[in-house]
Amino acid sequence: MEPILIDIIAGARPNFMKIAPIIKAIQERQGRGSRLRYRLVHTGQHYDARMSGDFFAQLGIPVPDVNLEVGSGTQAEQTATIMTRYEKLLMEKRSDLCLVVGDVTSTMACSIAAQKLCVKVAHVEAGIRSGDWSMPEEINRMVTDAITNYFFTTSEVANANLRRSGVSDEKIHFVGNTMIDTLLANMGRLRPPMFWEELALESGEYFVLTLHRPANVDDLDQLTGMLTAVAGGCRNLPVVFPIHPRTSKNLGTSPIPDNIKLVEPQPYLEFNYLVKHAKAVITDSGGITEETTVMGVPCMTLRDSTERPETVTMGTNVLLGTDPTNLKPALDLLFSGRWKKGDIPPLWDGKTGQRIAEILEATL
Repeated sequence: MEPILIDIIAGARPNFMKIAPIIKAIQERQGRGSRLRYRLVHTGQHYDARMSGDFFAQLGIPVPDVNLEVGSGTQAEQTATIMTRYEKLLMEKRSDLCLVVGDVTSTMACSIAAQKLCVKVAHVEAGIRSGDWSMPEEINRMVTDAITNYFFTTSEVANANLRRSGVSDEKIHFVGNTMIDTLLANMGRLRPPMFWEELALESGEYFVLTLHRPANVDDLDQLTGMLTAVAGGCRNLPVVFPIHPRTSKNLGTSPIPDNIKLVEPQPYLEFNYLVKHAKAVITDSGGITEETTVMGVPCMTLRDSTERPETVTMGTNVLLGTDPTNLKPALDLLFSGRWKKGDIPPLWDGKTGQRIAEILEATL
């Protein structure tokens, strides 16, 4: 019998931790005689080793079979280059399925290229919505889900979003969260970053900050105002700020408060060690709110909406919006010891990759 070839697409840092459990589950099935095979396609959307290469090494992801080496560019330039190069790959050696994860440009671009060649698409993390069309990720999600064949979801909220858009129940597979598979599998391997002692960090006595969304970082006054509010509200405790290249460029040489400690983007094991031992995390990321929910770490999200509402309704996360004045009341609540405890959402149990591989084998 012919093998079944699945293209697994990875383009940017958030993708890598989501594909690792799927690759592992397929490899385990291969060892038991499964026909499933995979071709790991790295689009090269994130081309900085700190943003991607470290993740492959730390998470045990094999060297990609193909690197499209897309590199930098505008949204449209990256989309066009990914589509052109992935189309060429499919025409040279066609796969049976294109499996995409998350909501980055590579997710949408490879889905379009695959469907145009009548290759079916599976979307891992389908159905999540923020309702904010100003976010490129929201457009990527909506376009991808409009042309997806198999929807793998993280929550009942995502399931409901898909049903409202007309997706039938037999196409929706509620499997859980592969990013949590990766977190739980590596919890015992987390390690302090090189600067832990240099910054004299102590567990529960510092904050972690991440900022990269345009609403927070593209306007310098907004960015510096947010940093001032964070520094003041954290009562002089250290604030470890792994600075995204986009944020660093926009900040330039502007002065920042003394207790905000700028560091390079961190590899997976070091970053999650910081999160696990932090007093709280202040962020505008979506994925980090899932990890803080599972680790029971208080989280404050500097956005007006979230595509992961279960981290707010069930987890440790609170939406604060982009107004810096909202930070102090939230931080005062944290320091008073009255932050909510939170629960872990259903099926965020470390077995999502296995469920996906099982469904793929049964379906394909």
